Amino acid sequence: MKRTEKSMAGWYFLAAVIVMYIVSFFINKDVVISGLKYAVGIFEKVIPIFVLVYILLVLINYFIRPQQLAKHLGEGSGIKGWIIAVVAGILSSGPIYMWYPLLNELQKHGVRNGLIATFLYNRAVKPALLPLIIYYFGLKFTIVLTIVMVGISIVQGMIIDKFVGVKS
Repeated sequence: MKRTEKSMAGWYFLAAVIVMYIVSFFINKDVVISGLKYAVGIFEKVIPIFVLVYILLVLINYFIRPQQLAKHLGEGSGIKGWIIAVVAGILSSGPIYMWYPLLNELQKHGVRNGLIATFLYNRAVKPALLPLIIYYFGLKFTIVLTIVMVGISIVQGMIIDKFVGVKS
């Protein structure tokens, strides 16, 4: 399906979920109420993250020009782009799906797909968890694993750049 096509699948799915909730309510309303309370709790936790991502998108669109992004993370970014992608991936936090809108916006401004892939890959390296990994697996294992993950993330990014290139 092309991106420009309007799909009704989302609306059909929403309608199906609503119908299932209504039917389930008549079968066991306590379970449905409990499920809805749980969903509202998750929604309350996710809303601040959505707001933060929205603010970041607005700031990026307002302050950062495509030429600036292309210089640091575009076609000619060189080793600096790889370093930025690796460090940003390691330092990023929060659920991964919350990063997708921001990364998509950066992609539209000319950030290379390989750098986005490298960023995503390096989210698996978490500084806060390194002491725990060292405790369970040892320092040598942790150092080798981290170096391999960072190295392979760059190789993966290069492969993505080779086969996918930059989105126009």
